[in-house]
Amino acid sequence: MTTPRPAAPSPTDALPGGLDRRFSWRGRQIAWTAFGDGPPLVFCHGTPWSSWLWAPYARALSAQFTVHLWDMPGYGASSMLPEHDVDLGVQGEAFAALLAHWGDGWGEAPHVVAHDYGGAVSLRAALLHDARYASLCLVDVVALRPWGSPFFRLVRDHAPVFGRLPPAVHRGALEAYVGTASHRGLRDDELEALVVPWLGDAGQAAFYRQIAQADERYTAELEPLLGDLDVPTRVLWGEQDTWIPADRAGRLSAALGHAEARLIPDAGHLIQLDAPVALATELRGWLAEVGAGRR
Repeated sequence: MTTPRPAAPSPTDALPGGLDRRFSWRGRQIAWTAFGDGPPLVFCHGTPWSSWLWAPYARALSAQFTVHLWDMPGYGASSMLPEHDVDLGVQGEAFAALLAHWGDGWGEAPHVVAHDYGGAVSLRAALLHDARYASLCLVDVVALRPWGSPFFRLVRDHAPVFGRLPPAVHRGALEAYVGTASHRGLRDDELEALVVPWLGDAGQAAFYRQIAQADERYTAELEPLLGDLDVPTRVLWGEQDTWIPADRAGRLSAALGHAEARLIPDAGHLIQLDAPVALATELRGWLAEVGAGRR
């Protein structure tokens, strides 16, 4: 018998209907929502996260933009069926398809803000699947090899064993792992919101499945193409990121050839929670610099 996933406490609950819409793609149900007024602005989350991390920023920018939040297949409120692959190749195709679906009513290319895995997803959509952006902001992203924490690599190599952990042991390991992504430390409610989607039989299986399918070949494909990205791009990084060290910011900027890299002090990988004011300031400044916002 499958244990239902508990409902995650989420800032998206405060939005009209939460993630109230569904896009059907290759048997998957991709949860998303849109609200606000102005040019399209899309937020991409990473792993093991969801749109929960970006919801406060989306609300803050909704007076200037029509903001779009979505959960990748296999994450958050989207479907987590075991027969569906969730690797970066699939996610890049899914994002390109979702953008095409949204774009029917836009009339202009979207601004995109991406974190963690969302970086590789948005880059793959642009460089391999012809997605067009007005601008791209990459925040502590997976883009260059090597990537993945020691725990991540251990789980990837032994995913079937970890998938059989008793629920209480799984939760303890999950909480410890997620906690290391923050430099300042997570509040209890933040930690709960981040781990709840991965609890229960379906959530636990989905958590280890997405790690098992992580493969650096998907970023290896991207690396020689990064210089071809012809869109205004900014790279932001938490200076104390221990998951993807801050030296990647300079390396990524150099590979892109035209993107300025900026480090945010007192922030780890979960920069949205560690340094919300600094990140919000950087995002507003970047979007103003590229001339974005409600006109």
